[in-house]
Amino acid sequence: MTAQASGQERSGPAGLPYRPCAGVVLVNRDGLIFTGHRIDTVAEAWQMPQGGIDAGETPRQAALRELTEETGVPPALVEVVAESPGWLYYDLPPELVGKIWGGEFGGQRQMWFLMRFLGRDSDIRIDTPHPEFDRWQWTGAEEMIEKIVPFKREVYRRVMDDFRDLLG
Repeated sequence: MTAQASGQERSGPAGLPYRPCAGVVLVNRDGLIFTGHRIDTVAEAWQMPQGGIDAGETPRQAALRELTEETGVPPALVEVVAESPGWLYYDLPPELVGKIWGGEFGGQRQMWFLMRFLGRDSDIRIDTPHPEFDRWQWTGAEEMIEKIVPFKREVYRRVMDDFRDLLG
């Protein structure tokens, strides 16, 4: 399934719902994007900060919380520039359905936020209490898309298209 923007609730693979998620495109002064290597795999699995939206939380609040949890960057060191125009969806590949997120979800519906990083590289601390990344780097948009696991790639392309005019 390709990424789609929609406000409608629907089901993913195996009739499972989509997990609500917020993501962050963190851009530095040079227009490069924070990309972290996932700690839970030996594969070359990179991604931008993202995670589930908790009950009672807005997507923006979740994005700021996830950014801090995954990178150590507090809200005071970012400027929220833009929000994706709608939800973007992706399905889990069949081999992962029922194995992650407690088997409750068939994919994710994501709201993305473009944030300018106002700090220094030394302000990024991936050695958080519950680390998700074992290394990180600043990358260009096209390079970042190529590093993403294939099942998330279409969503990442869509996010880059949504924010392309604001990245520089």
